Amino acid sequence: MELEDLTEEAEIPVAGERALPGMEELPMHLLGDHPAEQYCRDVLSGAILACRYVKLAVIRHIRDLEHGHERGLWFDREAAERRIEFYRFCRHYEGEWDGKVMEPAPFQQFIHWCIYGWKNADGTRRFHMVYETMARKNGKSTDKASDGVHTAFFDGEPGAQVYTAATKKDQAKIIHRCSTRMVEKSPALRKRIRVFKNNLHNEETASRYEPLGQDSNTEDGLNVHAAFIDEYHAHPDAGMLNVLKNGTGSRRNWLIWIVTTAGFDKGSACFEEQEYAIGILEGIFEDDAYFAIVYTLDEEDKENWLDERVWIKANPNLGVTPKLENMRVLALEASRKTSARNDFLVKRLNLWTETTTTWITSDAWDKCGGEVNAEWLGGAKCFGALDLSSTIDISAWAKCFPPENAREPFRFLWKFFVPAEDLKQRFPNAQVHSQIRNWIRLGYITTTPGNVIDYDFVRAAILEDAEQYSIEEIAYDPYNASQLVNDLQKENLTLVEFRQGFLTMSPAAKDFEQKALSGLLAHGGNPVIRWMLSCTEIATDPAGNIKPVKPDRGKSVKRIDGIVAAIMALDRAVKNNTNGEPGVEVW
Repeated sequence: MELEDLTEEAEIPVAGERALPGMEELPMHLLGDHPAEQYCRDVLSGAILACRYVKLAVIRHIRDLEHGHERGLWFDREAAERRIEFYRFCRHYEGEWDGKVMEPAPFQQFIHWCIYGWKNADGTRRFHMVYETMARKNGKSTDKASDGVHTAFFDGEPGAQVYTAATKKDQAKIIHRCSTRMVEKSPALRKRIRVFKNNLHNEETASRYEPLGQDSNTEDGLNVHAAFIDEYHAHPDAGMLNVLKNGTGSRRNWLIWIVTTAGFDKGSACFEEQEYAIGILEGIFEDDAYFAIVYTLDEEDKENWLDERVWIKANPNLGVTPKLENMRVLALEASRKTSARNDFLVKRLNLWTETTTTWITSDAWDKCGGEVNAEWLGGAKCFGALDLSSTIDISAWAKCFPPENAREPFRFLWKFFVPAEDLKQRFPNAQVHSQIRNWIRLGYITTTPGNVIDYDFVRAAILEDAEQYSIEEIAYDPYNASQLVNDLQKENLTLVEFRQGFLTMSPAAKDFEQKALSGLLAHGGNPVIRWMLSCTEIATDPAGNIKPVKPDRGKSVKRIDGIVAAIMALDRAVKNNTNGEPGVEVW
């Protein structure tokens, strides 16, 4: 579609205007009349068009107002208002607003309302990590310049060390230079803060604010109160982030704030960080200390990226900066020149190139969360499947229980296994590593001794299940399974080979998808399998066959083993089901 084809009469659906499940049950009465709170209402009502992830950030805030106290959280309204009030001491320093007092937009007020307002029970800062991403030219640098000054000199931290960080010190200087000019423009700030080259300083509190790059040779020995990582997509790895995290050890109210636009490398540390942030918003990961806000297009908008109505989703400040006319000029060029298209999608619409399509959405999966009780299934007929790990995966043992009639769902139970001594290597991302350990603690994942999977533990778990349930068959991929298969066959269990190529997996995967979308699966709310579903992508061959695949991103922490095992188990259950509808062979 050409940009000039878009008219006011064009009938193009705009995604994101519909409500998310559960929105109608939110305790909206807990919101007051502050502009940050009005922003919440406007986002959820559709008065402000926002993407799914922004809505989820708003919903998270409102739900925490109702239930946060159960986890020791409370909202300090006075602290939130105090941070936003600080804007009146900050002045613009260039362009048409030069010298004028900053007036934060509603979306900026919402972000700061959450980050500075939420506290732990002891009064310390709740959010220590922030991931904020939106398209270019939405005032990120100016806004973070204000945050840098505030956290260094007005956050109540004696001897605060605050940094703007980037791979190169020259890049780190961009936000710091904005902060310096902001101080120079403000009579009130100049009274408190001394300006030196690459240094803002307050001698009374011994606090300082400086730029920091990986090429500056000052990484070790840091005592970080706050750090702002600019354009994280350009970082070659998580080295700088890890250095800053390691430098926060002696601070109670530390804050690391990633602010970035999308990039061109899905194998980057930034893309992995964004997926973790989205996982928090989607409810896949639990992390009360991590604030995430992602301004981008919804999946349904991507085919209509030339429709200027959806641009605000990635550009919450659209009309102020960037200017709509400028966006139109760039979009027209992108519509005609392939070389300009990716640049527009990434930098102006905050879309990672080659962004993958979700197979089964979390909304559809959550509707399949029917109860699955291991005890009352005792003695029931089931069909099992094994997906055994290679060097980095999780071994999965899935059981599928056919329904008694066609109106009931197929129910699933899973057991997962990882080697106890290999967790750091298998899950190098600190946040996912922490979540895996939490699932181990809660009993969702079992550890086996050593640094490789001990299949004796898997065999013992299957034999234990064989005493509790009537296991009709066990499907397995012959790769890496020969010894375990032989052992189980000696126990008089029926093993069925199930190869994972396109021809075998495609009908099974399509049936799994159809049943999930029809609400005919029940997973019992297992959090590990919900995470694995979010990791699953679909590969398609020229004949239209599909199979689930894990993204190939080097040290990716994505795992899909439980989904693969579930597909295999369901396939055997459907083909042999005599309780409800007749089994169906799908070819």
